[in-house]
Amino acid sequence: MPLVTTKEMFRKAYEGGYAVGAFNVNDMEMVQAIVEAANECRSPVILQVSAGARKYANPVYLKHLVDAAVETTDIPIALHLDHGADFEICKSSIDGGFTSVMIDASSKPWEENISLTRKVVEYAHAHGVVVEAELGKLAGIEDDVKVESKDAMFTSPDEVEEFTARTGIDSLAIAIGTSHGAYKFKPGQDPKLRLDILEEIGKRLPDFPIVLHGASSVPQDKVAIVNQYGGEMPNAIGIPESELRKAAKMAVCKINIDSDLRVAFTAAVRKHFAEYPSHFDPRQYLGDARAMMKEMVKHKIINVLGSADKA
Repeated sequence: MPLVTTKEMFRKAYEGGYAVGAFNVNDMEMVQAIVEAANECRSPVILQVSAGARKYANPVYLKHLVDAAVETTDIPIALHLDHGADFEICKSSIDGGFTSVMIDASSKPWEENISLTRKVVEYAHAHGVVVEAELGKLAGIEDDVKVESKDAMFTSPDEVEEFTARTGIDSLAIAIGTSHGAYKFKPGQDPKLRLDILEEIGKRLPDFPIVLHGASSVPQDKVAIVNQYGGEMPNAIGIPESELRKAAKMAVCKINIDSDLRVAFTAAVRKHFAEYPSHFDPRQYLGDARAMMKEMVKHKIINVLGSADKA
């Protein structure tokens, strides 16, 4: 099965009350772990490439890794540009074979956000590619995306109808309480999603796919492994997975997951070297990292996204 867009994925997810996982990829092991997990769970999956991944691995290398994954499975796979900063990056990704792009102009003034987003939509749709955009600002740090907590803002339901109508986007990322990065909330806090905002947006945009960024939950068991073997990750918690599952049963059709994968990957590598300090073959410790990440992805598919057996 060739790469697909998210249009049919999201239609089925909306109707079925589940979400499709969008997992960030940076190298071969990550692509393999995510796709093997999705294949075993018979789940559709979105592989997404951030600004940091483009700098680290080169989008041409990543595209060919994804092509290899497509050749070895028959599940629906979309290749998505995460947080495209400008028209040129989105255009380059579209021309390079991506099937979905995000233009993130949420930090710009209202009219500029609409104008830039519309420009990307026109080019993307002419090439059979779908577009995601964002309203509201999530706090936190992810690669080149940095927003201070004081500058974060929830998405206003009053803006979504005009924004989607004037831009022609295919999905909308909203801010309802998630945040980028691993260090989200301190123990003792009670992080919750503003499901009331999501519900209202769902009423304003019936049958329209909504996206959640910054939705990793910070796996505390993996953080404990990192710290056990010399790490210094502070205790932090994310949005409870039960909250994300509620959102997936509503209008949310795509949930981005990145930090959970990084923590699992790092935990496996640290554990491996603690147990086998004389090893020097990357296949040994990266194999462990791939296996732990694969189990993390399967957990998300089954227990959070609800997308198992939906391929």
